[in-house]
Amino acid sequence: MSGKGRRSAVRLTARGAIALALVATLAGYVLADVLDLAFLVGPAFVAASLVGALLVNPRELLSLVVTPPLVFFAATLFVEVGRALGSVSIVQSLALGLYTSLSNGAPWLFAGSAVVLAVALRRGLRDNVRDLRAQLKAGAEVPRPRQPYVPEPEGYFEPKVYGTPRVED
Repeated sequence: MSGKGRRSAVRLTARGAIALALVATLAGYVLADVLDLAFLVGPAFVAASLVGALLVNPRELLSLVVTPPLVFFAATLFVEVGRALGSVSIVQSLALGLYTSLSNGAPWLFAGSAVVLAVALRRGLRDNVRDLRAQLKAGAEVPRPRQPYVPEPEGYFEPKVYGTPRVED
């Protein structure tokens, strides 16, 4: 059978593809720390993003396309919080670790985002955007019933007085 005619039996939801990218990025961080190979994080993120974009249901491509930066940031934040907990100044260590990790990972983040976008465009992202626009346009054309102004009941904002009034002689 040709490569175009074959379809993978495995299909992911957008949530599943996002979880796959998050777990793979975290695994890349763990392997990078264990093996002392800092370059493992980026390729793990890009590979997981590619696999997720290839296996996600076509109708959920729009949800997947916008998430790579968030996934990369969440994984980096999780790892850097763990690293900062053992330091004297947690906030300073966290800020410096985030800055360093995000700066070093920026090319991989852009690559992962570009890969997801390219695969999604090939798999039908334009149709998803067209359908979303049609749904939004149809929803905007439906006149919404106006609620008439209903005044508050008399005495609504006045304080309540408890007890019996004093009678002064």
